[in-house]
Amino acid sequence: MGNGAFQRVPLVFTGRSGGRSLWLVVLLAILGAALCFVVFATGRIAGTRAEYALRDRALAAFPLAADSLKGEIEKQRMIPLVLARDDAVQEMLRSPSTANEAALDEKLRAIARDAGSSILYIINPEGVAVAASNAGEPTSFVGSDYRFRHYFTEAMADSAAMQYALGTVSARPGLYLSSRVDGPEGPLGVVVVKVELDRVESRWLESGFVVFTTDERGVVLATSVPQWRFGTLSPLSAKEKQTARDRLQLPGVTFEPVPLSRRGDNLVTATPESRSAGFFAVSQDLGKAVPGWRMSLLIPADTEISSAVMTARVTTLLALVLVGFVIFIIVRRRRAARQRQEVLVLLNAELEHRVELRRAELQSSNAALAGEIAERENAEARVRRLRDELAQANRLSILGQITAGVAHEINQPVAAIRTYAENAARLLGIGRSQETAENLTSIVAMTGRIGTITETLRSFSRRASGSMGPILADDAIDGALSLLSGRIRDSGVTIERKRIDPSPIVMASRMRLEQILVNLLQNALDALKGQPEPRVEIALAENGEMVAISLRDNGPGLAPDIRRSLFMPFVTNKEKGLGLGLVISQEIARELGGSLRHDDAGHGRGTSFTVELRRAA
Repeated sequence: MGNGAFQRVPLVFTGRSGGRSLWLVVLLAILGAALCFVVFATGRIAGTRAEYALRDRALAAFPLAADSLKGEIEKQRMIPLVLARDDAVQEMLRSPSTANEAALDEKLRAIARDAGSSILYIINPEGVAVAASNAGEPTSFVGSDYRFRHYFTEAMADSAAMQYALGTVSARPGLYLSSRVDGPEGPLGVVVVKVELDRVESRWLESGFVVFTTDERGVVLATSVPQWRFGTLSPLSAKEKQTARDRLQLPGVTFEPVPLSRRGDNLVTATPESRSAGFFAVSQDLGKAVPGWRMSLLIPADTEISSAVMTARVTTLLALVLVGFVIFIIVRRRRAARQRQEVLVLLNAELEHRVELRRAELQSSNAALAGEIAERENAEARVRRLRDELAQANRLSILGQITAGVAHEINQPVAAIRTYAENAARLLGIGRSQETAENLTSIVAMTGRIGTITETLRSFSRRASGSMGPILADDAIDGALSLLSGRIRDSGVTIERKRIDPSPIVMASRMRLEQILVNLLQNALDALKGQPEPRVEIALAENGEMVAISLRDNGPGLAPDIRRSLFMPFVTNKEKGLGLGLVISQEIARELGGSLRHDDAGHGRGTSFTVELRRAA
């Protein structure tokens, strides 16, 4: 009986254990498969995103590499075009002489040196070089026959040509740019400049990318990998090789394919150095700047893509492990939470009672706080209104100070109008209608001038709307000088403007900016009274995203006590001043998103103020 009981218990236990183990194995297999799929998919997504990032980098770097090549070629292309119209070149080709040749050689040598050209030379209609920048050197081109060169024959036929080839003397590759010299009797010859693209290729190499150009047959020309030069992107037929040899004039080159193969839409495998690596490639035609050329840029991709994939997979794996651990913790805590539930019910009842009491207290506090906020907002609104009214009063005060000068400006055209009117009446009486019409035209011009002056005053006197927008800094300076033109002329002060071409555009309200400048100009004019050779210098400067307008006078400067409290209200060194002009101007500058500061160079050496404003996008 004991043996029977002993035998039945293991049988039941073994069946249950086997069923649970099977389900556990199946569950673990499903979870493992799901985990592998998620990790693999995450790696694929990360690799795709890394390719997108590489594409963005390549598209951003491509214009820089292309512009470097285009800029060098366009700069050199102008040299033969200009020399083809040069009188000395045409005279040399019409009437060759030793003296003309020596002078022209020296001229070509100077131009080549200044422009960074490799060689600059002139060929007569027979194809013989008659002048060159390397004349007198062992490698001189003078006397060499270049009738076999395409850049000569095509320029003679089409006025201009371009050819990439090896030099017959230097055996160095370069781009030949030529332009025909035309005279009244027909073509006189060809001017040729050879451009060796070493500097461009060096900049490509320094960028860390692989950059190269190919012609219409896929032959590599300019490149940051010298061993790829005159290789091809794909095998050429015998006819294509012969055409390439003739065009590039490379009789001994076999045009072997470069070690580059595609492995996707934009991914390639290349061997620019000793070992193969993956790159992300972008290609684009160079257009009219270099007809028939196509540029390719390769960015190293293997490390970045593999790093992104590995990082994503490891991160996903760790995240899934962490999620599993969190789920385990949550399950355990839910068990503990059930045990604490009864305790929490009692605590919640007590807490709700206390919350109700606290809510009543907070409602009372919120009501009091709302009243204080409303009172503060009303006070701030009053401050803003008072500040705007103070700025308007300052602007009207400025207008009162410059009224006499403006009246003088208006009196001149009024007197001229009267004179023209009297002359028109007399001329009309004697039948001289043409001259009468001219006098009436002059009267119209004078009224326009009066209208301009009054419009300036009216615009300046309006209450500023506060609206900001892009304006030319020079326009605001011109407006301020126009308002004070009469006073400036009567005071004998010299205004010196230092401009920037083109004038910078700032974000500001023109009326408010003019108010700042008029305040600063009036202070400078007051400080220069009685000074020998009074002068005010107005300068513009650009500093990153900011534009600075500086006004400096050569007056006596400011006393130390005035400088220390310069931007405090009611601080002034004028007998009738209120001490509010600089305070208002500084506040306006802050509202415009800029600043106003005092840049005094030192006591006795004048006074300088600078207004800084944001540059307009």
